[in-house]
Amino acid sequence: MKKILVSFAAVIALSTSAFAGVNSQTGCGLGSMIIKDDSSAVLLALQATTNGTSMNQIFGITSGTLGCTKTKLVMNERAEEFVASNMDILAKEIARGSGESIDTLAELLSIEDKATFSASLQANYNSIYTSQKVEMADVLDNIATTTL
Repeated sequence: MKKILVSFAAVIALSTSAFAGVNSQTGCGLGSMIIKDDSSAVLLALQATTNGTSMNQIFGITSGTLGCTKTKLVMNERAEEFVASNMDILAKEIARGSGESIDTLAELLSIEDKATFSASLQANYNSIYTSQKVEMADVLDNIATTTL
């Protein structure tokens, strides 16, 4: 019986992924795919609980399924850690158009033409740092979209 339920849930998730829209309150995942109605706190709690307990959001985010959007650029762990640790310094150097942090990021992203990379970052500063509360993943996605 358990195998039938799991199979049924997988079929529903896969068959509806083409029509999926991300729920901004509980995020993407199997719970949001199965429980479409988000009109009450109870249903939102069920969505979030299903998403959290079945660990399917990790799969959805990395694969771009279950209503999740796949990251535009898959970064290596070192680049992610570097940007997360140096958000403020990197923002200042991108605004200036040069600096050690930009050079280090170029190395981590295997960018050969550092001068063009730096100039492109500076020209697209407002598109990369879209707000004061921008997160590391957004910065990396924005860099990929605007400069790479």
